[in-house]
Amino acid sequence: MGFARPSRYICGMPDATSAFEFLAREKTPAVPPLCVLFGDEPLLMRESLDRLRAAVLTGDDGELSFTALDGNQAELREVLDELATVSMFGGGRRMVALAGADKFVSQHRQALEDYCQQPRPLSVLVLEVQSWPANTRLYKRLAESGLQVNCNLPGNRFGDIDEESVIKWLAVRAEKQYQAHLDPEAAELLLEIVGPQLGRLDQELAKLSLLAGSEKHRKITRPLVQHAVGGWRAKTAWAMIEAALDGQAATALVELDRLLLAGEEPIALLAMMSGSLRRMAAATRLVEHAELQRRRISLPEALREAGVTPKKFVLDKTERQLRQIGRDRAKHIYRWLLEADLALKGSSSSGDKPRLVLEQLIVRLSRILAPASAARLKPTPVSVP
Repeated sequence: MGFARPSRYICGMPDATSAFEFLAREKTPAVPPLCVLFGDEPLLMRESLDRLRAAVLTGDDGELSFTALDGNQAELREVLDELATVSMFGGGRRMVALAGADKFVSQHRQALEDYCQQPRPLSVLVLEVQSWPANTRLYKRLAESGLQVNCNLPGNRFGDIDEESVIKWLAVRAEKQYQAHLDPEAAELLLEIVGPQLGRLDQELAKLSLLAGSEKHRKITRPLVQHAVGGWRAKTAWAMIEAALDGQAATALVELDRLLLAGEEPIALLAMMSGSLRRMAAATRLVEHAELQRRRISLPEALREAGVTPKKFVLDKTERQLRQIGRDRAKHIYRWLLEADLALKGSSSSGDKPRLVLEQLIVRLSRILAPASAARLKPTPVSVP
């Protein structure tokens, strides 16, 4: 699949706990007085906050000790007053959560650094932000005394979203939340169709679990996902992608026309095509890197390292498609995808231009164009928005 990574992702933040890890724990550790939930995955943010609330606000009246504030409007004095107020009925610890607190943190960074030094032990302040740079003093102080939960999707070594982690999350989610067994191939297809959006994936899991049979034997299979989630558009999209990768440009262009006439978004179709192509480009780079080091690596091994499912029929098909494309063209895939992405978001985002962008990408993969000819294709000028 090879989804492009989000702007912020889990790698490189050793003092932050990934939300996947935090939510997987059977027991929530002691909650410190200051916690930060950062990232752009809403479901992880929401469930991490729920986990903190359940750990802090115990007892029948615990919810009376919870206050939610808008980080864009809250004043520092208001927040400090709430932290200092003890509920007459809730008892125990108090929790104040600021949603969308990026502006609040920016305006009151020094005050928050001071609060880290002497927090109120019976209160918990939770900041929900999108951006949380690891090079700030506030981050470093919280690494010592607070809790920082990274609510972004994890990234892999190639800079894309770590699909294996998302697929594992799907399997666990299906089992624990919906008492259903999710086949690995079904999970892969579900991620391909929906994309790395945990909220939408969770909604589809809920629907699939209801269609998967009796409560004791719920099994979500690949055919069920194809039927219930994909619909004819998904089937047509995969037919287009398979035809394009096999070099059958004429067939791929017909399927593309059907999808566009049905109202499918060009940027979504590019994202679906990009998954397989990115893995092929990564495998090509691995082969070339090995050759520079004067060692050999088989193409199936390179494809596995690039993230292709290690099932024989999948590896055989992908290897066949990559050989059809050829090394000379495969070396240009990353550039072609970047050009297409920029064009669809900028200079070629209206009228018939999006169609031409996708058609050009399909033709570049065609059997008609020998690899040597494809390598000489001049890129279409693109205006960066």
